[in-house]
Amino acid sequence: MSAPAVPQPLDDARAPYARPARRAGTPVTAAYARLGEVLPFLAVTELGPADPLPAAPGWVAAADLAAGGEALDGYLAWDAEQVRRTYGEDARADVVASFGLHRYAWAACLLVTVPWFLLRRVPRVPVAAVALHRNDDGSRTRVAVRGGGFACLPDDPDAGLPGARVVPGEEALRAEVRAAVAEHLEPVLAAFGPRMRRGPRALWGMATDEVVEGLWYLGELLGEEERAMAEAARLLPGNGPATAPYAGGAAFRTLAGPAGQPLATRDRASCCMYYTLRPEDTCVTCPRTCDSERVARLAASS
Repeated sequence: MSAPAVPQPLDDARAPYARPARRAGTPVTAAYARLGEVLPFLAVTELGPADPLPAAPGWVAAADLAAGGEALDGYLAWDAEQVRRTYGEDARADVVASFGLHRYAWAACLLVTVPWFLLRRVPRVPVAAVALHRNDDGSRTRVAVRGGGFACLPDDPDAGLPGARVVPGEEALRAEVRAAVAEHLEPVLAAFGPRMRRGPRALWGMATDEVVEGLWYLGELLGEEERAMAEAARLLPGNGPATAPYAGGAAFRTLAGPAGQPLATRDRASCCMYYTLRPEDTCVTCPRTCDSERVARLAASS
C-alpha cells in the first residue's frame, strides 16, 4: 500500500484565515498575542518606532550579534554552558554556534511567518529592530521588536494605514515573507557562519529549515497542521530563482504508519549537529534517520 500524498497547497481563494476584529496595538499585535498563547515560553513585546531596544542585562541586540565580537561571544557562552549542563560534556565550538543560531533564528522567523499565517500581514523586521533575552535555564525567551511597515493584500482593512504596502495577491505576499526573513537573517548568518564552519548554501539551508519547521510546529499547536504544511510548501517549493537565497524547500512527504495511517515528515536541508552529542538519537527529520525509524518514532508519538 502506498503512502497517502502530502496535502496539497490550498487554493488562494480558499485560504482559511480570518482576521480578528480591530484591537488596540499594531496591525500584527493580535498575531503575536496568539503566538504567546500557544507558545508561552516565547514572549514578543512590540516597541514603538522611536523606542530603543532593551539594553538591560541579559538582552542582546540582533545587530550586535550580526556585528560579531564580544556580543556574539557572550551569546554563545550561554549555549556552551547549556550544553554542558544538559549533556554533561562540552560541545565543539561549531556545534555550539549551530545551536545558538538555531535558537535565535527559530524565534526571529516567527516574527514574520506568524502574522503572515494568521493575518496575511508581513512585517519588515530588519536586524536593527530586534533584541532577544533568554533566562538562565532556557525555559523562556523574550523578543523585543520595533514596529515598522508591513505588506498586506488589497482587501485588508488596514491597507490604508501609514506603513502599509499593498501587494496584488498571495504569491506577491509570499515573496514579501521570503524577503523579510532574508533581510533579517542575512547579516546574522554572515556573523555565525565562520564560527559554524559552514558556507552560504548550508547556512541558507538552515534558514529554510527554521522557516518551515517553526511554521509547521505552530500549525500543529493551532490545530491547523495541514494548512501550515500547505502554506510552507507554497512559500518554499524548492530550489529556484524565485526562492533564492533559500536552499531547498519545505520537502514534506507522507509515510504510511503500521495501520496505514498517514505520518507527515520532511527532510531537513541542513544538519542541526545534535548527532555530535547523541549519535543514537538523531532528529526525526534528519536525513540520517531512515524511513523505518521515522515511522516507528512518529507512530509511537501520535
